[in-house]
Amino acid sequence: MPECNHCGAHVSDRFARVFADEAGHIRACPSCSANAGIAEAARRRAHEA
Repeated sequence: MPECNHCGAHVSDRFARVFADEAGHIRACPSCSANAGIAEAARRRAHEA
């Protein structure tokens, strides 16, 4: 099961598919980061793609 590289919390496979980087690292999860920060990271990643 995927987990957050920051706090070690387990996340869903779906969360990992959306928010993991190219190496599969999840830098923030809902347990350790504000949802606004997660959304911002997703917007940046979508813009870079």
